[in-house]
Amino acid sequence: MSSDKYSAVWVSHTSISDFLQCPRAYYLKHVYKDPSTNHKIKLMSPPLALGQVVHEVIESLSILPVDKRFDVPLIQKFEQAWKKVKGPLGGFNNAETEQRYNARGMEMLKRVSNNPGPIARQAVKIKMDLPNYWLSEEENIILCGKIDWLEYLPVTDGVNIIDFKTGKNDEDGDSLQLPIYLLLVSNTQKRKVEKASYWYLERSDDLTDCPLPNMEDANKRVLDIARKIKLARTLEKFACTQGGGCNYCRPYEAILTGGATLVGADEYNADVYILNDSTKDLDTSVIL
Repeated sequence: MSSDKYSAVWVSHTSISDFLQCPRAYYLKHVYKDPSTNHKIKLMSPPLALGQVVHEVIESLSILPVDKRFDVPLIQKFEQAWKKVKGPLGGFNNAETEQRYNARGMEMLKRVSNNPGPIARQAVKIKMDLPNYWLSEEENIILCGKIDWLEYLPVTDGVNIIDFKTGKNDEDGDSLQLPIYLLLVSNTQKRKVEKASYWYLERSDDLTDCPLPNMEDANKRVLDIARKIKLARTLEKFACTQGGGCNYCRPYEAILTGGATLVGADEYNADVYILNDSTKDLDTSVIL
């Protein structure tokens, strides 16, 4: 089979995680398009809005020289970026909830400003808008994804993969995030991955080092799931893991049944919704 990036199945940490949680949720998030607009759909929530803005501010620093990164205060950048998620655009159903999440974001960026650590050191920037490579050219599968930060390690000419966490929970030890990032970084730039770290921005001034996955094992695990995703797309079978709807697909089903309100469009032209009964203040980690 000839390789073709336009017909290939693209997988990422987010899409793989969604598929493992519930194939129906994966379908609604990554395949389905509203027949009336031909747009994909996206459900916005306060935790997602918080993670989106904090990541945007920090990511903007990676393209700047080290001595220029803090010329503009991070809080100032945060306030500007927050306008994109203000009110219903961020899934906020009242001013009190929005203020609480806004304050959390400010505290995270104050922490980074006061304890910049790797942010104040050299970084490697992959020269691709969306880093990607052929996970299997023969099977027409591409692995893609953005890495939060690549710290340059001058002693070894290597890199440290850093992922910023804006939620309160630790990353699951069985998560495929680091295996996926290891594969992406190793196949989209030339320097060896020497380390991997999480930075839990809400509670820690320092990085939490993580053991590096085995490359061969990482490739096998990710490719196995990617093949299942490709098969599901080929057969057009995306059944909910619980049969009648679960916590992962049910909120997206609400969009299709009129239980959510359209509030705008995102930068990728997806229709953004918020649930009409979004009274639960869910506080979970977010994948970006």
